[in-house]
Formats: sequence, C-alpha cells, structure tokens
Amino acid sequence: MLHIEIKTFKDLNTEELYKILQLRSEVFVVEQDCVYQDVDSKDQKALHVIGFKKDEVVAYTRIFRSGDYFKDASIGRVVVKESERKYGYGKVIMEASIKAVEENLKETKIHISAQEYLIKFYSSLGFKQVGEGYLEDGIPHVGMIRT
Repeated sequence: MLHIEIKTFKDLNTEELYKILQLRSEVFVVEQDCVYQDVDSKDQKALHVIGFKKDEVVAYTRIFRSGDYFKDASIGRVVVKESERKYGYGKVIMEASIKAVEENLKETKIHISAQEYLIKFYSSLGFKQVGEGYLEDGIPHVGMIRT
C-alpha cells in the first residue's frame, strides 16, 4: 500500500529530500540515460507529493501554482521506482497530485510536459495533448492539459 504525503520544501526533512533526489536520479539520469540538471532551484517553490512504501520513497511528483513553472498549475518530475511500477503507483501518485492541485492550490487547469510514450497513461487521467511534440533533455515530450 502506498502512503501519500504532501509537503512544502521547508517541511521536507533531509532524509526525505535525499530519498526524493535519489529516486529522481535513479530513474531520470541512470535508467533513462539522460544527463540533465535535476536540481534546478524550482523545488523550493513546489509542493512535493511523496509516495512512501514503508519508509522508502517509491513514487513522487512535484506540483506548482500557475505562473511558478508554466502559465497554468503543473505537475512534474513524475516518477515511480522501477521495481514498484507493477502495482499501479503511477496512477495513485498522479491522482493524489491532481487532487492536491485542486485542493491545496485551488486550481483545476493542469499542464504537464509528458514523455511521448506515456500519452495513453496521461490521457486516461483526463489530460489532452496540446501542440506538437518536442525534445526535452533529448527525450520526446508533448504538452498536455487537464481541465
């Protein structure tokens, strides 16, 4: 079972922050073989949606108010530990993130920058593709909006 917590940057303790950065690096840098600047000085503005399994961080997103990242509220750095993907935690963490945008940020329009291979997944959560595809850090992405 996944336990979800939502925290501001200041509310994260050092161990939680370390585990979040470790998971993001494990998936985005190592697994996806993508060299990019993950620590981007945006974490301080974000709300962090953390999925814990026991004491381990196995799923995560960060959410932003409109204007803090995109024009609209947004969800990003969506990640699930490879060994935990078979349990549907991607859907769980995204549903919790959508709810957090609506309840904590009081916003309903959400923008994401989705990796192309996940279009079907995000579409199942109510996101619709907007615009043409593009490369972000060498990986094909598309913009998607949920209203």
